[in-house]
Order: sequence, then structure tokens, then C-alpha cells
Amino acid sequence: MNVHEYQGKEILRRFGVTTPRGIPCFSVDEAVQAAQDLGGKTWVVKAQIHAGGRGKAGGVKLAHSIDEVREHASKILGMTLITHQTGPEGRLVRRLLIEEGADIRKELYLGMVVDRARQRVVLMASSEGGMDIEDVAARAPEKIHKVFIDPATGLTAGEADAIARKIGLEGGAAAQARAFMLGLYRAFDRSDASLAEINPMALTGDDRIVALDAKLNFDANALYRHPDIVAMRDLDEEDPVEVEASKHDLAYIRLDGSIGCLVNGAGLAMATMDAILLSGGWPANFLDVGGGATAEKVSEAFKLMLRNPQLKAILVNIFGGIMRCDVIAQGIVAAAREVELRVPLVVRMKGTNEELGRKILAESGFPIIAADNMIEAADKAVAAAQDANAAVDLPSAGA
Repeated sequence: MNVHEYQGKEILRRFGVTTPRGIPCFSVDEAVQAAQDLGGKTWVVKAQIHAGGRGKAGGVKLAHSIDEVREHASKILGMTLITHQTGPEGRLVRRLLIEEGADIRKELYLGMVVDRARQRVVLMASSEGGMDIEDVAARAPEKIHKVFIDPATGLTAGEADAIARKIGLEGGAAAQARAFMLGLYRAFDRSDASLAEINPMALTGDDRIVALDAKLNFDANALYRHPDIVAMRDLDEEDPVEVEASKHDLAYIRLDGSIGCLVNGAGLAMATMDAILLSGGWPANFLDVGGGATAEKVSEAFKLMLRNPQLKAILVNIFGGIMRCDVIAQGIVAAAREVELRVPLVVRMKGTNEELGRKILAESGFPIIAADNMIEAADKAVAAAQDANAAVDLPSAGA
């Protein structure tokens, strides 16, 4: 789960991480009022979307007067912001953050992420922060300094001091950076974050270390421990189909392909997607119905897949362990009856009650393509999708 910048900064402040004063806004008038309430002579008007690269795309503007605040807010609020993380469709800006200006002497980078290979949180820092940090990592990886944090001790003051020195901080600034890093680690650990990125982390003219930006992601499996973070969820920033899937306890992620996948179990779902790729196709989604799915849940899963206009075929791959094959078959038939099944359907079932499941499908009256193993199922799904594409491309009889 992602949160907006202003929400991430609210969380960081709870753990002693220094951020500029700022006020979230939902209208131009609120933005003007926020600047007046903050006071000062300069303000930053920031688009709030769940994507990076806002500055390069025109979503972050510096204002030197209240009139400029109004002008920038009017242009940014309601615009479709296209960045390297949004895709070509972009994101509609519905929220702004108005912040006090900062006297920036140096832009630095600080981030934390879970390193799955080492099974530890890794802290990454660089003296080259700002909008081009990806380029720095590519052309000068030696400028990215890392420490792999022992979960038994957490980030230590000594490790934080060493990182501060490596990114060129000394004296009071280094001490501030130490406190900043320790606070960031506490926030990361106690909120069950999966990513915390401060870019830029600024060294100001008066030797303060401040988080000018904040991107936080959280482990969805741990959100039951954090109702305050769940309350920050912005459904407008999420795929409507994925939001609908979550209401039915379905793990669904839309992809760019044309072959829908309905599978029970995340590992089998990943393997099924791999099989489709090996067979020359491309999956349209990741969809795990879980081990305790009901016929109604399977029916809802079909409805979600069929909302994808790029869908050309569906592959159902079920291993009947906890989830019985006959229950899946009932869900498939119910879905086919309830919605217009306009694409070929390939089904492979193995395990508990597989013969009963096949019987239900065979007697359903629907043209379901059966397969005995995963590779065969993938081959048939890819062929069916290609046939569907060919049918679409055929000229009409009068052409």
C-alpha cells in the first residue's frame, strides 16, 4: 500500500524525522489559505500522486508570492501528470501539498528497502540526491553507500555516523543526519514499511537535515496492525478493478497481456504466468483466488477479468488441495451463466474432486477447452488467444 507524500511525512514526524511545515489542500482557495497560514516569502506547490518524477513532469513549482501560489495551484490541480512511473495514461492530480520554502545547500539521498536476498533492511545513501538519482546509480554506483541492518540490533549510531561521513557530512550536520537515519529506521520498522525513500534529503543553510520529499510503501500483509495507515488509503490512486478485487479478498493485479489467469495459490499463479510466456503469450493479469474460495468468489474473479478490453482468452489452472476442483467448476459455470463469456476458456484441474469438477464443466453446455497439464493448458490458451486475434482481424464478407 502506498500513501501520499504529506501522509508519509506525517508518519515520519512521529518518529522524530524533520520535515518542512506543510498543509495538504484539495482546492486552489485552500492552497492560497495554506500559504498564508504558513507565512514566509516562498512556498512549494506539490502535486500529490502515487508516483515519482513529479518535478520533471511539472508537478512541483516554487512560488515567490501568494499570486504565484494561486497560479501554480490552478495549473497543477486537475492536470493529468505523466511521469516515468505513471505510464502514458498519467495520473489525475486531486490533491496538493503546500510547503514552506527551504534554504537548500545540498541535496542528498536516503532510502530503505527490504533486501530479500539478504533478508535484511538495507539503508542506501548518496551525496548525489535529487531528480537524477536513477542516473547516479547507473553511471556511478560507487556513490551509492549501503548498510545491511542487523534485525537484532537495528540501525546503530555507529553505522549511521559512517554513512553520514561517506556522503560528506561533518560536525553538527553529521549529528543531525544520525538522528534522522535512526528516526527513519524506527519509522520503517514499526510501521511495517517495505520502502522508505527520502529524495531529496536536504542539508540546509543552517546545517539542518530535512526530508524535502518522502515516499513510503507498506507491507499489505501487516496492515491489520496499522488501522491509522489503512485510513490513509486513497482509492482514487489505485486501479478500480484491483480495488474491487480487494473487496472480495482476491489478489488481482492487471498486466499488459491478453490471456487472463485464474489460479489458486500465488506460487502456482506465478508458474502459470511463466508457462504462458514460454508458450509465446502474455498474461493479462495475476489472479489468486486463494485456498478457501467459494463459487461466488470464483464468479467475481471472472467478472473482474472480463472487464479488461484486451482479454482474448482465459486460463484456469487449479490444484485441488484445500480448494476443491468441483467448487471451482461451479464458480466457472455460474460466472459463464451470469456474464457474457465472449472469450475462449481453457481449464486445467488436478487434485481433490477433479473428476467431479470436469464432469460439472462437461455438462455445463459451455465450450470449455480441457487440458491435462500446465504446459498443454498454456499452449491451448495462447492458441485460442491467437485465433481470437485472427478473427478480429478478418475482413468482413463485403470488404
